[in-house]
Amino acid sequence: MKEVLSRPMYAMVSEKIAKNMGGIENAIGKVFEIDPAPGRPITIGGVFKDLPENTHLNYDVMVSMVSIGRFSHDGTENWVGNDRYTGFVKLYPGVEPESLYPAFRQMQERNMPMEELKKAGVDVHYTLVPLTDIHSKDLETRRMALLLGLLAFALIFTAIMNYILIVLSSLVTRTKEMAVYKSYGASGKNIMDLMMTETALHLFFALLLSVFLIFLFRSKVYEILNVTVDALFSGSTIVIITGICLIVFLVSGVVPSMLYARIPVASAFRNFKESRRNWKLASLFIQFIATMFLVSLLVIIWKQYRLMINDDPGYTYEKVIYCSTSGIQPEERQKALDELRRLSFVESIATASTLPMDGFSGNNVSLPGEDRELFNMADMYYADENYFSLLDIPVIEGRGFDPTFYSEDNQQALVSRTFAEKVSLTAGWSDGIVGKSLDISEHGTVTVCGVFPDIRLGSIAHEDKRPTAIFYGKSPNNLYLVVKLQEFSSENMMAVSRVLERLLPDKDIEVHSYKMGMVDMYEASRLFRDSVMIGGIVTLLISLIGLIGYLKDEMNRRRSEIAVRRINGGTAADILLLFIKDIFRIAFPAVLFGGIIAYVTGMKWLESFSVKSHLSFFIFLICGIIVLTIIIALISLNGYKNASENPVHNLRSE
Repeated sequence: MKEVLSRPMYAMVSEKIAKNMGGIENAIGKVFEIDPAPGRPITIGGVFKDLPENTHLNYDVMVSMVSIGRFSHDGTENWVGNDRYTGFVKLYPGVEPESLYPAFRQMQERNMPMEELKKAGVDVHYTLVPLTDIHSKDLETRRMALLLGLLAFALIFTAIMNYILIVLSSLVTRTKEMAVYKSYGASGKNIMDLMMTETALHLFFALLLSVFLIFLFRSKVYEILNVTVDALFSGSTIVIITGICLIVFLVSGVVPSMLYARIPVASAFRNFKESRRNWKLASLFIQFIATMFLVSLLVIIWKQYRLMINDDPGYTYEKVIYCSTSGIQPEERQKALDELRRLSFVESIATASTLPMDGFSGNNVSLPGEDRELFNMADMYYADENYFSLLDIPVIEGRGFDPTFYSEDNQQALVSRTFAEKVSLTAGWSDGIVGKSLDISEHGTVTVCGVFPDIRLGSIAHEDKRPTAIFYGKSPNNLYLVVKLQEFSSENMMAVSRVLERLLPDKDIEVHSYKMGMVDMYEASRLFRDSVMIGGIVTLLISLIGLIGYLKDEMNRRRSEIAVRRINGGTAADILLLFIKDIFRIAFPAVLFGGIIAYVTGMKWLESFSVKSHLSFFIFLICGIIVLTIIIALISLNGYKNASENPVHNLRSE
């Protein structure tokens, strides 16, 4: 590997790629090209083992670093700004990363203009991060892991509480059974063993069902986790699952076992009724908290997701489609532009190096003749004269790009309002920035021809808030073809795609909807919403099943009381109101607590976004009313039959 990656224009490929080329032996020595760099052959010098799914690295081809100059400026002498590389350092055992920092600083002082950077208010430090900490110490990853962990805890704890509730509900009917066991010599330990065995069997069948469901919905699992089912069942994952199952087994088994073991032998010979009502209400209380928490959190996530996908980024994109023309020669690109302009449903076409929803590299801004660097900007690189009008981005000062003023020696630049304000304030230009010259690293001296309003770069979740500039790039030399349709439709989009396929038959050109691209930027939020929705539905069902069981148990236990109330003039509505009040006393505070937890959790999640939806009191009020309404409706539907039953029948059964 070391020899291959030290040779110019040599590469190593993964086993998967090698197998697709006929095997490892056939792959080595073969030559290939990549679309963005036609005419630059790369030789395969070796094959490396496929990377596992759970790695932060994701690639199938490694080209030698010494080849970079064949594809772009290699930046060998540029120690300031040329920081796009990922470096790895393997330390000897016992060496702490911090011990290398003084040597890093000495390396910087030998190769970087430290004094000039200091004058510009810039200080660069190099640090080492252990591979095991790349994700665990990432703030966003930790926040999402915490939220998903809270979701999982709510689901598991609700399921445990419901299981205990079901076991307690069966306590009345199984009391005599356990008492008879004790009459024949069974000890409390024997009763506990019996209950623990039952719990183990229930847990075993639940695990089988869960594995079946995972495989049944494996496509959804992959969509949410971006990991195949096979990769999910790794050694560490199985250990964690085993630990969770052990905790569930102990909690679900020990509590009921202790209660059953304490049943007196005398209950076998008399009409003994044990309600354990407080235990049941406590279980329902926790389940209602979890239900309110997940319902409220789902509404918060849905509200933020709607805000993001309907966001106004400062430009119009609803009828815009685009495609990358990487690896296509300028004359081929021009031919495609001319052909697309002839389509009746095409309103306008532009070319650009980047799109506002892309991620951006940076360059430094300074005044001509001065060493001081003012600030770092997000570089949108090049676009033609039609780009701003196509996206409906107005020019608020100066003018837009004008091809008649094009000159390779004097580039035109359009800058954002924030860019203009920062430069004007620093340079003391009271008459504005239009017509002034600036030095911008990688571009040289440029002339500002106009100013446009600040637009959103990237997404709300990962917004680049730096000032930005875009430079005139004569069509058709830019990477993207951007097309605005008179009316957006899949038919028009397919027609554009067919034109490109006909003109560029040997290229794999994909036409994308800009609007769908904006939606896809928030896929992580959508998947989190789906996770909470699934969890919320399951938790709600578990809670309602538990409520039905509790209601049935209580009505059977209080049959005599219900009959007496009916005989004394009580109606079915009066009986139902009695049970509704009983449940409402625990449901109302549970909904209150669940809403508070959802608010705190939602605010923590919203910290990831530059623009946040407003969490008003009415969101939680409406969620609480919905949850309480479902609870009351369920009590009414399931309790009406028993409440309206003939009281004579109930008394006769007693």
